[in-house]
Amino acid sequence: MTSTSASPGLARFNALEEHAAYAALHEACASVTWAKRLLAARPYATADDLFAASDAAMAELSTADLEEAMAGHPPIGRPKEGDPTSAREQAGMAGAAEGLKAEMLELNLAYQERFGHVFLICATGRTGEQMRDAVKERIGNSPEQEREIVRTELGKINRIRLARLVEED
Repeated sequence: MTSTSASPGLARFNALEEHAAYAALHEACASVTWAKRLLAARPYATADDLFAASDAAMAELSTADLEEAMAGHPPIGRPKEGDPTSAREQAGMAGAAEGLKAEMLELNLAYQERFGHVFLICATGRTGEQMRDAVKERIGNSPEQEREIVRTELGKINRIRLARLVEED
């Protein structure tokens, strides 16, 4: 795939009927605003253009939009049942020791009590210990700091999910 032409996967995404493209985007990110912004900007010449549009849309999401996006993510250590994307993204916790899983559950609950939403991190490629350490570090943040970290982490997750969507031949 070159950066100057659409990959077969991107061409297929660009050609999808609007409702199907919206469904694919909404599966990548539960924010209706984000999905509609990306949908409105089709067709994309390159995957980088799609990623840039995603980043721009993410930067402009309101607090309510961010909350909607976060609601689509299960707690770390408890991927959605029957969801291969969730299981793949959280693979670092899948083989973790029971003690670490229990600790992560407690930390998730404490984090959710403090901030009112799930602990969100781009878990792809991270070990259970790295995720645990991140929640321990971030639980001391202010709500404003955490909202911006969540925005960044959601952006990373969205890029990974979009890449999978458009790079598949």
